[in-house]
Amino acid sequence: MTETKAGFVALIGEPNAGKSTLLNRMVGAKVSIVTHKVQTTRARIRGVAMEGASQIVFVDTPGLFQPRRRLDRAMVAAAWGGAADADVVVLLIEAHRGLTAGVERILDNLKDVIGDRSVALAINKIDRVEAPVLLALTQEMNDRFEFAQTFMISAEKGHGVDDLRGWLAELMPQSPWLYPEDQIADLPMRMIAAEMTREKLTLRLHQELPYQLTVETEQWQERKDGSARIDQVIYVARDGHKGIVLGKRGETIKAVSQAARAELEAFMDRPVHLFLQVKVRTGWQEEAARYSEMGLDFKDGNA
Repeated sequence: MTETKAGFVALIGEPNAGKSTLLNRMVGAKVSIVTHKVQTTRARIRGVAMEGASQIVFVDTPGLFQPRRRLDRAMVAAAWGGAADADVVVLLIEAHRGLTAGVERILDNLKDVIGDRSVALAINKIDRVEAPVLLALTQEMNDRFEFAQTFMISAEKGHGVDDLRGWLAELMPQSPWLYPEDQIADLPMRMIAAEMTREKLTLRLHQELPYQLTVETEQWQERKDGSARIDQVIYVARDGHKGIVLGKRGETIKAVSQAARAELEAFMDRPVHLFLQVKVRTGWQEEAARYSEMGLDFKDGNA
């Protein structure tokens, strides 16, 4: 009988380095919000990938950045917490940006957090630079930190991802599988549904409402015909934000609802009836309950 393996892998890096895209590529399904805005991953989302007899549980952490607000501080604490709890850490950097000040800060903290555990370097978006630039960046990063292995990947296109997953599978400790073989994420579906709606809002609103909203799934009703009715509330911080989310004659909220419903139906492989409400909740970013909903620790936001 084949010995099974299972363990945790933390994906860390600057905001927008491609961690969520890599997680979704590794798992083979969309379990983490992916947008072109930075800092969109708020909770430590676990995706589960199978590779032979190994089960790899990925912790997709919020991007590591200089925190300013309570929510920022809680997100950064969650990111380092994910790295500290993992069996293996993968630092993801962007090929075209190289060794930035933000990456420097991560490297400065890395040794203290991970101890003697293996850290791999994954250089993402390799299609954006020429080979000599990649080789120079690889040398520079490995001079700066002793990585167990370096991988050159394109999370979006899948290049190099199989090699990384295979290497991680080998490093997993011997253990019974931690999740059923067909389970791809340990987030409740209510939160995954809320994240999907929040992604559509982020994509639709662009710079108009950065990080000033959150989405909660208030009710989830399983219907006899196999469909699901999902009621969600979009919380915004000010009255003026409500009009932005609704849009002219309700066009924005309608488009968001249609896009989120279509993605939920594809993800769940069944009909979904999605109902969205927008409510003003001044100071929601200072409410402990909102942090719990996002999988963050309210106390970690303390200065």
